[in-house]
Amino acid sequence: MELLNSRRIMNIGVMAAIYALLNVVCAPLAFDQIQLRFSEMLMLLCFFNKDYIFSLTIGCFITNLNSPLGFSDVGFGTAATLAAALLIYFFRDKLNLFVVSLFPVVINGFVVGAELHFINRLPFWQSVLTVSVGEFICVSMLGVVIISALSKKRGFMKVITAGTENE
Repeated sequence: MELLNSRRIMNIGVMAAIYALLNVVCAPLAFDQIQLRFSEMLMLLCFFNKDYIFSLTIGCFITNLNSPLGFSDVGFGTAATLAAALLIYFFRDKLNLFVVSLFPVVINGFVVGAELHFINRLPFWQSVLTVSVGEFICVSMLGVVIISALSKKRGFMKVITAGTENE
């Protein structure tokens, strides 16, 4: 059994706070039918370190406490983030960064699209499409470019892979 040391706990907390802070700063763009959650590019960190599964799930939970979709987004939206983060991590050795970036696009597209449909009575397929496009822009376009570039930096990789030495 792997123990969480103080450094790993700190990294999890810091990344959760960064995720939530990015959504506070971009709040007008982070909710509703067209969503540009720039914090979602951080999902790709799960490709390198399983600790970010916890970070981003916690950050999403905190963010969704302020969601106009209410408590359903706290539950379903956070569960969608958890599912996408797990898939990114579990498929990291089989798929490349761009392909795993599609997990949050599809999962959030359908989950948040369904929330928008059932809660705000917005058209289902239109909501799925608009949420997916926002996720694609933030994760698959911006996120893949930024995280790919940063992953070539030894210092960046040392920081984000801290605590994974025994994996």
